[in-house]
Amino acid sequence: MSVTTNPAAGEPSVEFTLQAGGEMAMQQELFDLATSLMPRYGDGWNSHSLVTIRRQSLSRFLHYDLLYRQMLPVPGVICEFGVQWGATLSQLISLRGIHEPYNHSRRIIGFDTFQGFVDVDEQDGGRWSPGDYSTEDGYEATLDRILTLQEGFNPLSHIKKFELVKGDASKTTAEWLERNPHAIISMAILDMDVYRATRDVLELIKPRLTKGSVLVFDELSSGDFPGETLAVAEVLGLNNLSLRRSNYHTYGAWAVYGE
Repeated sequence: MSVTTNPAAGEPSVEFTLQAGGEMAMQQELFDLATSLMPRYGDGWNSHSLVTIRRQSLSRFLHYDLLYRQMLPVPGVICEFGVQWGATLSQLISLRGIHEPYNHSRRIIGFDTFQGFVDVDEQDGGRWSPGDYSTEDGYEATLDRILTLQEGFNPLSHIKKFELVKGDASKTTAEWLERNPHAIISMAILDMDVYRATRDVLELIKPRLTKGSVLVFDELSSGDFPGETLAVAEVLGLNNLSLRRSNYHTYGAWAVYGE
């Protein structure tokens, strides 16, 4: 497990990793090379920067491409609960531009405190603390701009098709659903890691799921984040889900609701 600095609070923020020491040293060297090369790439910086993309990052993109293809026939919006720095949201916008560039009804909604975990319960295994996985103060404005730019490379960019919802998802999800009574959730990505928020969100979104909605879990069956599995078992029942996993993500699991 590595510890990085929390820019918002000036205190350590826990970032979990299973990397061995040698692998972490290689990652640091790759980071140093990436940051030194970036100013030298010129106009092709975005493509050239892929030279330093790691297998794990590429695998995660392939994982979400698989899930996006699974969801395509289902109408509705995509909700990601647990955004952090927004990499998945950015990938989803690109995948929408690839697979259904003119479907402006496929809005992408990201929910996060941007201040890390709000509550950590005993069901979460005792390793985590409030504030872990925070970003930096005001980062949601930066992310909003990044996602706007990403949309600008796709058709119908004059229509804003994403939304960031800041705050405790246990509360903001209910408020968002009330403001959007028409919204069907075609894909829900549960990446909040901890028990209470995952449980509350699942209970809130159940009435907006349809047969065929894709439920995505980022830490299912993980002993390091037991709260996610406990919440899914409590709200949905593990026996009621035909869980699947891809070859691209160790703990990533998904299910088609109603199957």
